[in-house]
Amino acid sequence: MSACTTRRLGLIAASLLLGPTMWARDAKINVTIEEWDVPTKNSRPHDPAYAPDGSAWYTGQMANVLGRLDPATGVIKEYALPTPQSGPHGLVADKEGNIWYTGNFATLVGKLDPKTGKVTEYRMPDPRAKDPHTPIFDQQGVLWFTVQGGNFVGRLDSATGKIDLKQPPSPNARPYGIVVNSKGVPFFDLFNTNKIGSIDPKTLEITEYGLPDGARPRRIAIDANDLVYYTDYARGFLGRLDPATRQVKEFASPGGPISRPYGITPRADGTIWYSESGVEPNTLVRFDPKTESFQKWTIPSGGGVVRHMVTAPNGDLWLACSGVNKIARARIVATSE
Repeated sequence: MSACTTRRLGLIAASLLLGPTMWARDAKINVTIEEWDVPTKNSRPHDPAYAPDGSAWYTGQMANVLGRLDPATGVIKEYALPTPQSGPHGLVADKEGNIWYTGNFATLVGKLDPKTGKVTEYRMPDPRAKDPHTPIFDQQGVLWFTVQGGNFVGRLDSATGKIDLKQPPSPNARPYGIVVNSKGVPFFDLFNTNKIGSIDPKTLEITEYGLPDGARPRRIAIDANDLVYYTDYARGFLGRLDPATRQVKEFASPGGPISRPYGITPRADGTIWYSESGVEPNTLVRFDPKTESFQKWTIPSGGGVVRHMVTAPNGDLWLACSGVNKIARARIVATSE
């Protein structure tokens, strides 16, 4: 194991390489984690995203900004948002490179054009939808999002700005993470329940899928076979739901019952990656469904709770290290040694 720290244009990047000697079950994976300090102190970077131009983005929730990192140069540019204290939470890029975000404190969804700096805001049609949470695009360019405290799933037509809201059958279910499967169907966690939901993109009918008693799914991922993985924040498990059969299988996270698995993302090779937020320092965990085995790596800065992570087209993982004011990139390399 080796670690190095580099300074790039006034920003500190930490790099950690953990070699194959650590885990005999899979000795061909090297992970390098590099971190960048964001410019505004105590901004609490909440969620990361990647854009078509190769840049990485984050929401500075407490600073009311969106940030753009050029990984090639280390330069970060922040964009102030027009509504004060809008509390940007989740974000996602569209195909044109616009950055869409949820205003978690301000009952809105926003769109930033990075070329001009212009921000367009879309207000919720129902005041009960007070805290938009996580956004995702489907294959048709429709933006879907969760509303945690307001207990809604939302659909925004990016062409017209029209917003539709639908509440799940379970009251106070607190919809949280959201992803879209290969058929264009959004799936989402119902964090205040032991359930996962899906919504029909045409009728907005919501279906709920039961999980084991006591489970609290916080973030969610879908693999190439449309199997749904979730991080069980309450019980320290990685879970897998087959929506076709409703069967659930659980795998104990390496950090144990209080490891609080949180941010999660799949890679094209079929592996599932997530972070244990209850372990100090936070860990980055790899799960191989073929062998049902785990590997884990320590996040250099400690992580400060990795609330969300995404996979870039080149296979890199982008993480928001909220409590330590950093964003991170994990590069995964399979070796022949």
